[in-house]
Formats: sequence, structure tokens, C-alpha cells
Amino acid sequence: MMNMKEIIKKYYEQPIQTEGERKKILKVYFEFLDLLDSGEIRIAEKADNCWIINKWVKKGILLGFKLGKIKPIENGVFKFYDKETLPLKDLEDCENIRLVPGGSSIRKGSYIGKNVIIMPPSYINIGAYIDDGTMIDSQVLVGSCAYIGKNCHISAGTIIGGVLEPIGSYPVIIEDNVFIGGNCGVYEGTLIKKGAILGAGTTITASTRVYDTVNDRIIEPDDKGRMVIPEMAVVVPGSRSLGKTVSGTNISLYTPVIIKYRNPADNRIKLEDLLRD
Repeated sequence: MMNMKEIIKKYYEQPIQTEGERKKILKVYFEFLDLLDSGEIRIAEKADNCWIINKWVKKGILLGFKLGKIKPIENGVFKFYDKETLPLKDLEDCENIRLVPGGSSIRKGSYIGKNVIIMPPSYINIGAYIDDGTMIDSQVLVGSCAYIGKNCHISAGTIIGGVLEPIGSYPVIIEDNVFIGGNCGVYEGTLIKKGAILGAGTTITASTRVYDTVNDRIIEPDDKGRMVIPEMAVVVPGSRSLGKTVSGTNISLYTPVIIKYRNPADNRIKLEDLLRD
């Protein structure tokens, strides 16, 4: 008998022929969804200090889109229309979660650790993993498969991008104790290492070059196509000259700039103090 991983891989690749076959695979899918929801399986996990991407888990999520039929869904408060395979998360089994009322949605298949705070309105998509003690502020989107570590602060208006396809693409990974300021955008293929700070309005993608003024270097995507923000880096929005003029005006492009590195002992230092140094 095929195990869950084998079934997911098989039916991700091939069409489902009959309604009976669909219902049979749905049973396996919902078992998979429960494991994803509880954090027993996840998209990204760290082993030997390296991040590993479980592609078969992505395939399982995409299989849910393939299997599901659009149906009316009610949760006792409101009614909505979505695929039957993408229900909302039940928080009853979560430990000491604060979900403040006011329009937030969390899909089943996202893991929420203990002591997480979610301010409204926020949206957390399937496959996301939010570890213990993290704060999700108002108007934050945590996209599919994004990983956020312990004791992070994701400030208001920030988008943590999601990515399901292509299967081999890297999700956003934010390690422990990271502070992300308001109205930031962190998109697929970005790895922010522990203790880093992103100042308000910083946008980072896998193709963004980051200028490190401390070490006099330009950080470009690594050999895996990821943009890696170093540990304890303080990153703010900046600009670089394009080397061209238009009607006599010099043109510059946006770029993130590392202005300093935090002292590991200064865990509670304020961002304003870092920027003034």
C-alpha cells in the first residue's frame, strides 16, 4: 500500500478519473492537512544548520486545490464560498493564541505556535508556519508556505509573500528574533537570518541586490537563487545611482541598505537608536 507521500506525488502528477477516486484521495488529503495544521509536517525545516524544502508538502497543498470543489462554507458567524479542501483553521487546540476580533482569517493547514498574537485584520494562508511568541500586527499577509520563527515581530501593513509554484522555488524564511517594520515586503526566495531588523518600508525579493555599507560589499542571490539577509543586520530603504540622466536629472533606483549590525547583547535596543548611531 502506498504511503501518504507516495499518494500525493502520484495524484499531483496524474489526472483523477472518477468521483470515487476523488473521494478516496480526499481522505488522504485531509489526513495530510491535519498533519500540516499541527506542525508535524512543514514546507521548510532546518537540519544541520541548513534549510530544507519539502517539495512533496507543496505538492500536497496543490493537490488540495485540484481535488476541491467550490462550495458554500459556514462557520457559525458568516458564510463564504471556497474550495471544500481549504477550510478555516480551528484554534481550539492551539496553545494560548490571541486572535483579536476584527476581520482576520487563518486557513487550516497553517501552523500557529503558542503565545502567538494576531491583530486584525490579518490573513494567514495554507502552509504558513508561525512559531512561538511571534506578533502579527494589523493588515499583515502571511503567504502560502512562508516560515516565521520564534519571537518575531511583523509590523502593520507588511506582506510576507507566499509561493507554491514552481515546486522548486524557495519560500520566504524568517528566522528567530527578527523585527520587520511597517509596510515592508518580503517576497519569495528571501531568507532573513536571526536577529535581523528591516526598517519600515523595506522591500526585498530574491532578485534584489542589497548594499552592505558595513562590509563594503554587494549581497546578491546565492547559488540557490535565494537572497540571504545576514544575522543581526539592520536593513533600511535606500537608493543607488543608475548612472543615467533624464532631462538633466540623475536617476536612482530603490535598493535595501545594511547600515549596521546589531550587538547580540542588545536584544531590546530600539530601532530608532540603531538608526541614529
